[in-house]
Amino acid sequence: MTTEALAPPSTKSQVLRSFDVTEFPAVNGLEEEWRFTPIKRLGSLITATTLTGAAPGFTPGDLPAGVSVTQVDAGKVDPVLTPFDRVSALAFGSAAAVTLIDVAADTVSDVPAVIKVVGQGGEAAAARTYVRVGNFARVTIVLEQSGTATLADNIEVVIGDSANLTFVTTTEWDAESVQAQHLKFRVGKDARVQHVQVSLGGSLVRQFASVEYAGRGGDAELWGLYFADAGQHIEHRQLVDHSVSDCRSYVGYRGALQGDSAHTVWVGDVLIRATATGTETYEINRNLVLSDGARADSVPNLEIETGEIVGAGHASATGRFDEEQLFYLMARGIPESEARKLVVRGFFAELINKIPVEELRERLGDAIEGRLAEAGA
Repeated sequence: MTTEALAPPSTKSQVLRSFDVTEFPAVNGLEEEWRFTPIKRLGSLITATTLTGAAPGFTPGDLPAGVSVTQVDAGKVDPVLTPFDRVSALAFGSAAAVTLIDVAADTVSDVPAVIKVVGQGGEAAAARTYVRVGNFARVTIVLEQSGTATLADNIEVVIGDSANLTFVTTTEWDAESVQAQHLKFRVGKDARVQHVQVSLGGSLVRQFASVEYAGRGGDAELWGLYFADAGQHIEHRQLVDHSVSDCRSYVGYRGALQGDSAHTVWVGDVLIRATATGTETYEINRNLVLSDGARADSVPNLEIETGEIVGAGHASATGRFDEEQLFYLMARGIPESEARKLVVRGFFAELINKIPVEELRERLGDAIEGRLAEAGA
């Protein structure tokens, strides 16, 4: 009996998808989707067939009217994502329950729903979160992740027709934490989602965000801010799947790196299928390298199957700290350490201002300046 090597998928739409972790081959780090990731640091998240550790605890604050957070059985919600990597399938099969964040239809609130997710430490764990936003609702939801964790988790978000969701996720894990996360959005007809992803903590954080459209007129904006210190690996991947006509997407991620072996990865994939006429999309990634020994990988990709679109483009830029800006500020009497903070804060200002929670904006800005101070900048 002979066997033939399987050719890799020619398009993103042909990637293997399965809820069964055993259907995915073992990962050796040579695969395109894993080649940037330090596989050994993932440990059991990449080798196990089930995870039994304690999942992070969810602590909601004072929730706005119309928003609730409960624990439910997996059968109570219809899956939004079908895993297309081993870790996502592992998380799906191992999560004992689902944290359901439910927003009733027609809910309109200017008060954000802030939910703290705190890692319990111990053995590797799995988690599944499901966010359901009803038709015509307009809300802001913030997930603040902290503590110690070795975690594989899936977050599934359904935005109803004509709804508007601002979804903020922050990772401020302890230094030894490891996380591999898949976040999937399903955007309804004439609905809008703005996701702001902030990644600061952890030893290794790998976050995959994907978008699909369930009706015409959907609009998705994915914004990301990340800062890697010495030894940290922070990896972001996106897949925006345009399969419905007259939808829009925008992806904008910015990162800073400092210290030996600080490593960031951004891979942005946009797929425009033949049926997605009238699509408008753009993605951009910018990286600021603050010291020697740091490395930023940036890979934008566009796959277009129809020419009947409004527009599509991508850009990527990685550069060193701008010494001219530093000189300009110092020439006006600003000390070097303060001048560096101003330049970096200015680099991140647009993204920080996307967060509609003043206290969180200030805390993140202070955290970034604190990292610069620790490095002696």
